[in-house]
Amino acid sequence: MPELPDLDNEARAILTANDRGGYTVPTEGLYPYQWNWDSAFAAYGFSTFDIPRAWAEVETLFSGQWENGMVPHILFHRPDTGYFPGPDVWGTEGQGPIASSGISQPPVAATFIRRIYEADPDQGRAHLERLVPKIERWHRWFMHWRSYEYAICITHPWESGRDNAPDWDGAMAAIDPGDVGPYERRDLGHVDPAMRPTKEDYDRYIWLVQRGRRHRWDESRLWENRPFLVADPTMTFVLLRANRDLEVLARAVGYPDWDIYEMTGALCQGARFLWNQKTRAYDAFDVVAGKRCHSVSNASFLCWYGGLDAPEALPTYDRVMARVPYGVPSYDPDGAKFDARRYWRGPVWGMMNLLIATGLADQGYTDRADALRAATAKLIAEHGFWEYFNPSDGTPAGGARFTWTAAIWLGWASPNAGRG
Repeated sequence: MPELPDLDNEARAILTANDRGGYTVPTEGLYPYQWNWDSAFAAYGFSTFDIPRAWAEVETLFSGQWENGMVPHILFHRPDTGYFPGPDVWGTEGQGPIASSGISQPPVAATFIRRIYEADPDQGRAHLERLVPKIERWHRWFMHWRSYEYAICITHPWESGRDNAPDWDGAMAAIDPGDVGPYERRDLGHVDPAMRPTKEDYDRYIWLVQRGRRHRWDESRLWENRPFLVADPTMTFVLLRANRDLEVLARAVGYPDWDIYEMTGALCQGARFLWNQKTRAYDAFDVVAGKRCHSVSNASFLCWYGGLDAPEALPTYDRVMARVPYGVPSYDPDGAKFDARRYWRGPVWGMMNLLIATGLADQGYTDRADALRAATAKLIAEHGFWEYFNPSDGTPAGGARFTWTAAIWLGWASPNAGRG
């Protein structure tokens, strides 16, 4: 196992190597562009040793904001033929100032912007004055175009950040992608297919992209007869936390915060809507089918991160954590669809562990928070800075030298995090 100072240096080297000048790619090859929530984690990592670079990261992310307030999940700053689907497939020309995808991603940005700001308020104030109105517009976009019973929905599995989670299986099965046409995946040239979404999943992903393109990404037109709309715990709890942090940031720069406060109240109501008494966990809801998805995932345990006390979810968390040596698995190990290697159907994701542990600590469940931090640190120290890990044996998977794994090491998992 490497010495801990060496791991700190390696993590900084990964962020620097993945820096493309104002934005950071998640990893070389597999993900060659700026991804939305990856970028916020990157900024968090940079803030531990280079605050100006952290501000540059989030400023670049918001430079791609659409006129309607949406911040895309991918910004295609430079052409790269090694990635599919690229800007030619998305067809969002004229929608935003930078070539991009047509969907968003979990809005963790406000939360990490708050951390960057509080590390050096004097240096951050000018950045904050520019960013707060943009963040508010983005949050309002979610409330207007992605809300059902005040829970926040996704219109594409990629929008959730948890692409192939079992949460979406029922809603995806209702889509017939028979006319999707031929396409060539590029991800399988970088990663073992057993670790990635299946072709059946991918056909539906691309079919939904093609539908968006046909409607020119007009949200009003896309809303009609939506084939896929699922209320998502990740989106709901992340936006609830982000909006609470936006309230703090708005007050810091004298920006009116009353409407932001009202959004927080509505989101609290939406968060409670996601409770599933049968699974004893917070769960996704298929709006089109009108039924719960009955999926216990790591997103179920973001309830504390969103600001809920939620003692009702602790027994399920404890059961899931007791089932695997390395937690938090992205899907219930007791579930029939558990797959320890395949992306969001079982593997452990370090950045989700950070969010879960932050929520546990905030709600006073410090023993669980400390245990999760220690377990995540051990996983990274033993296996390296990979995209995700097998919860059964810790085997690394996905992309290597991964930005957000390096970032959460520096900001949270490393024994040196928060010192100096």
